Amino acid sequence: MPINRVVRAPRIDFSVLRRELRLPEEFPSSALQEATEVAARTPTGTDRTDIPLVTVDPPTSRDLDQALCLTRRSGGGYRVHYAIADVAACVRPGGPLEAETWLRGQTVYLPDGKVPLHPPILSEGAASLLPDADRAAVLWTIDLDADGDIAAVGLERARVRSRAKLDYAGVQAAVDAGRAPEPVALLPEIGALLARRAARRGAINLPIPEQEIEPTGDDGWRLVLRAPLPVEEHNAQISLLTGMAAASLMLAGGVGLLRTMPAPQPDAVARLRAAAGSLGVAWPPGAPVGDVVAGVDAGSPRGAAFVDQAAELLRGASYTAFEGQPPAQTGHGGVGAPYAHVTAPLRRLADRYATEACLALHEGRPVPDWVRDALVRLPACMSASDRLASAAYRGAIDLAEAVLLADQVGATFDAGVLDVDEPRNGAANRRPPGGTIAIDTPAVRARCTGELPLGERIRVRLTTADPQTRTVLFARE
Repeated sequence: MPINRVVRAPRIDFSVLRRELRLPEEFPSSALQEATEVAARTPTGTDRTDIPLVTVDPPTSRDLDQALCLTRRSGGGYRVHYAIADVAACVRPGGPLEAETWLRGQTVYLPDGKVPLHPPILSEGAASLLPDADRAAVLWTIDLDADGDIAAVGLERARVRSRAKLDYAGVQAAVDAGRAPEPVALLPEIGALLARRAARRGAINLPIPEQEIEPTGDDGWRLVLRAPLPVEEHNAQISLLTGMAAASLMLAGGVGLLRTMPAPQPDAVARLRAAAGSLGVAWPPGAPVGDVVAGVDAGSPRGAAFVDQAAELLRGASYTAFEGQPPAQTGHGGVGAPYAHVTAPLRRLADRYATEACLALHEGRPVPDWVRDALVRLPACMSASDRLASAAYRGAIDLAEAVLLADQVGATFDAGVLDVDEPRNGAANRRPPGGTIAIDTPAVRARCTGELPLGERIRVRLTTADPQTRTVLFARE
């Protein structure tokens, strides 16, 4: 549920980030023309409009990549219908729209508006799985046995129709009241089953509350700290399930694009275990990291510090293209299995091509040359766009924090210590001690100087809040 730490911010000009990051403002006329022509077409594919699919997204979202319908199988287990927007049906290989999407890589989100991967006439219109309209989709049908293991996978181009645009808070309220809409009534049951399987294979899910910047309706902004709702975690398990099915298809077929991450290194796990002891977090003998993290209250100071430390285990994510022999690294340390991005093609370029590879392999036909050529170029493209999207998100948060605190320099706050700098050897590497702290109101994470006790509550003084440099700094009292 949302964490009730909301503070009003004054007007903030985020256009400085758009200029600084050189984010594109408009689509070229040729790309817009292609998108307009495609938007007028009638969707094709096998008629699967009989499936009562629904979407579950944030309430203001209109770029809807996924729709789902969950049912029980007559012989036991479950059937997952997961429809993904068929973006490849809307973007011609070698055309101006494809070229522009390669320049963008992914949708970049800022508080005052997104910089979309595709023109809104597609991403928020003809290609989006909006309700009560026929749409082109790639439909995954994944059968699970009673233990949550994959029993069968189907994949096809289809024409689908979403019945409703649901949001996370509304679904969570309906689940809590025992009246969830039928297509998602099994979401908590299946999501929890898949999460238990994930824990057994060593997956690590970090329940870190996210900072968000919301408009107040009167030209102002507020900074909000939100913890994910249970249905968000359950919904994520359906996406992960599909990504694992896609990875299996590509590995079996000898061509594809994986999302990879090294498994946590033993020394990093050892450091986290030591931190658990100092923070009072129980770590039973033999318990995997994922189980320990899942049992922590991330809303408590010590729990938040532990989860922050655990994030160090999940570093080095990348895209790995391959053809012929599988790559040396096939797994994803956070997922605990081979995994691929295929469920967000409206917002992420790589998903379009990985999906096309899966369709070809499932149908037993050669992967098209235009897809093979793209796969080898995608890791560099996605790495660059990931850095840009991260810079935009972090820059917006830093700017909001600095503006919000600008008139409070010298004030003192209660804070929780999330991280402490490791000592460096040698006189040249000496620096003042410090680390990362989090204050509650407003919900700000920032650097703090001084001797800091990990996971403890301390009193800190704000020494710097500069909107020009987007810098916030505290010192221990």
